Amino acid sequence: MKKLALFCLASGLALTAQAKDPVFVAASQTRIDQILTTPAADDSAATRVELAVLHRIEESRTPAQVAKAQADEALETLFVYRDVLGERLDAAQLPLTAILAGHVKNDEGINSGPAKLAFHRVRPYNLDKSLHPVCKTKAKDDSYPSGHATSGYLNALVLVDMLPEKRDVILARADDYAHNRLVCGVHYPSDIEASKLGSYATHAVMSNNPQYQKEMAAARGELRKALGLPE
Repeated sequence: MKKLALFCLASGLALTAQAKDPVFVAASQTRIDQILTTPAADDSAATRVELAVLHRIEESRTPAQVAKAQADEALETLFVYRDVLGERLDAAQLPLTAILAGHVKNDEGINSGPAKLAFHRVRPYNLDKSLHPVCKTKAKDDSYPSGHATSGYLNALVLVDMLPEKRDVILARADDYAHNRLVCGVHYPSDIEASKLGSYATHAVMSNNPQYQKEMAAARGELRKALGLPE
């Protein structure tokens, strides 16, 4: 059984790594680049306010907060919710959930990617060189929306589909996961707001997809059994 679980997990991750097409939701269905407002200009008062927020976060962040933000950055799947749902949320032991998670991650990038390209927003640390980010940086101008935050919120909504009684703790952790992109110093607050909107729009379409419903139902049974919850 363990070998089967590991095989399914590896297969799901490989499929996600190779996927070029949407599994549940195409970008043309959500049009994230069209439903988001244009982010503030680099030289605007609004952007200066956002940069000031990042400076305040930087000045007050603790080593423990930095470590948590860095750990969150490294785990961009629904298994990041293990810290609030328990150790049984384990990819190696939940092959059906792992495959669903891989498909959700694939579609997150497909749907948020066009908006990143369309808005071409400069990362805050590239605009303000006095910021000191503590997570991975890049030269590419793709700050808006945040891919990590979109992933965090989208995965939260998928988990709520499977564990509705855990909704409040899951959504609170989603907000925390998104906020950690500010602790990292790699996104503006408005990037996070846009990510939340984009993820909810993506989930709204995804939840009506028959393939998603089928995979989610299978993963739901697997996950609820592992967590000792009634099916």
